[in-house]
Amino acid sequence: MHPDYPVRTERLILRPFTPGDVDDLHAYRSRADVARYLYSGPSASRQATSEEPSRRTGETRLVNEGDRLWLAVLLAESGALVGDVLLRYTSAVHRQGEIAFVFNPSCHGRGLATEAARAMLRLAFAEMGLHRVIGRCDARNGASARLMERLGMAREAHFIENEFVKGEWTGKFVYAIREQQWSGEGRTPVAGVAGRRQAR
Repeated sequence: MHPDYPVRTERLILRPFTPGDVDDLHAYRSRADVARYLYSGPSASRQATSEEPSRRTGETRLVNEGDRLWLAVLLAESGALVGDVLLRYTSAVHRQGEIAFVFNPSCHGRGLATEAARAMLRLAFAEMGLHRVIGRCDARNGASARLMERLGMAREAHFIENEFVKGEWTGKFVYAIREQQWSGEGRTPVAGVAGRRQAR
């Protein structure tokens, strides 16, 4: 599946990263509150952040297991980069994927992350024909958990102190949604998608 970029929603533009995204990306990836529940810490410098767009430019299509779509999320009105979203192709045999998202806290409370994540689910189900998509978050990350619940995802697991991250034991929530469950959600077409639903 290879979207015809940019992918557009009502308020957002999703597209591959470019070198010009460094400053906007660093503005939130360098924040301690953004990195709080991520495996990695905040980006230490603009130079460190500058390597990210180049690394992500090749992650624009899903062909083989392990491939990722890692897209910048921009406000359609202003062009400001406000976050990034990911869709990973985890299994061809079982038709499964995983979504993830990180957004600038200055945009919280506006439903932008939910809108972007819904677009990724539409790509996963309507265009790629996946059967099941999961999302994971630190069990202390209530905002992320609530977002996945707004997407119609159900909590399937709560692992307690299953990982030692950044010097402390942490738990994890695993959410999931299947195609037949998603079909009851909003199925507004995503503009700019060239992929086609795979045959069953």
